[in-house]
Amino acid sequence: MIQITALPAFTDNYIWLLQDHSTQRCAVVDPGDAAPVQAWLAAHPGWVLSDILITHHHHDHVGGVERLKKATDATVYGPASESIPGRDVALKDHDRISVLGWEFDVIQVPGHTLGHIAFYHQGHLFCGDTLFAAGCGRLFEGTPEQMHHSLSRLAALPADTLVYCTHEYTLSNLKFAAAVEPGNPDTAARLEKVTAQREAGIMTLPSTLALEKLTNPFLRVDETSVKEKVDERNGTQNRAPSAVFAALRAWKDKF
Repeated sequence: MIQITALPAFTDNYIWLLQDHSTQRCAVVDPGDAAPVQAWLAAHPGWVLSDILITHHHHDHVGGVERLKKATDATVYGPASESIPGRDVALKDHDRISVLGWEFDVIQVPGHTLGHIAFYHQGHLFCGDTLFAAGCGRLFEGTPEQMHHSLSRLAALPADTLVYCTHEYTLSNLKFAAAVEPGNPDTAARLEKVTAQREAGIMTLPSTLALEKLTNPFLRVDETSVKEKVDERNGTQNRAPSAVFAALRAWKDKF
């Protein structure tokens, strides 16, 4: 059985720590800072960091890789088409890797960056900065069409999949979601719950794909309520889903 823990980093990042208690081996996802991982290892003698999984090249996701690799001999997995420090295994779409006895499918999800990948093991999705709780990543390198397609691929995974994204953006994302769909009762209920969680200092992750499909406007671009709000703001009609997505993302960027 693999236990998954969040190690907070910087102001709002989470480094996901996967622990195999039968072997005392562990893996981390997107360690932008080595210090939280090294602090955990120091507090848990006998544990070995065996694997490092990287979703994309941004510094807050790779900044701790070289230090951790030097200290532990961990194997570093990352996207083939991006420059990843210390990478041992370059991954492409549809590749499969085994980490701590779990088989992970690699899913190419360009948009936030062009080479961004996600890791999926039955019921668990590590999606970096592509899909957020109630939101999605900014388009630093990719196009709206690419990101819409990437999100559609992730949304097609089983509804009970746990979503392990890497930032605590849920509250601000839900405030935007409520502006997009003021009549959505699921969004209103989630906003109320997350507001209380954050006031109490409680993390809001992981999410589930089922919850995202009910409350994340970027996964709801086919919904009439979302299209109508975009049309109302932009003075347009009958947009393709990717165009609705593009308008939503541009609105969120200034929200």
